[in-house]
Amino acid sequence: MSIRSAVISQVQQIGIEAKKDLPPLTDDLALLDSGLDSLTIAIVVTRLEDTLGLDPFTESDDISYPVTLGDFIRFYENAAKLSGVAPGEAS
Repeated sequence: MSIRSAVISQVQQIGIEAKKDLPPLTDDLALLDSGLDSLTIAIVVTRLEDTLGLDPFTESDDISYPVTLGDFIRFYENAAKLSGVAPGEAS
């Protein structure tokens, strides 16, 4: 499963569990407009760490945080590259 697919899948799953009506999950969707709050985004991050073995928020020296869903996905893809895991190789 690609990192993109894993991120979108987790966002959709959390949306279902939290009974949130999510907008279309496009790269330019602002995370603040995604329908998810800080707690549900934290759950997404935790589940992605379990799924992908990556937590770019603790592993990155980058002080900027993702603003859009596309930024969020790229944040994980970049962390995978730095850790030696190719984006399509995530489990």
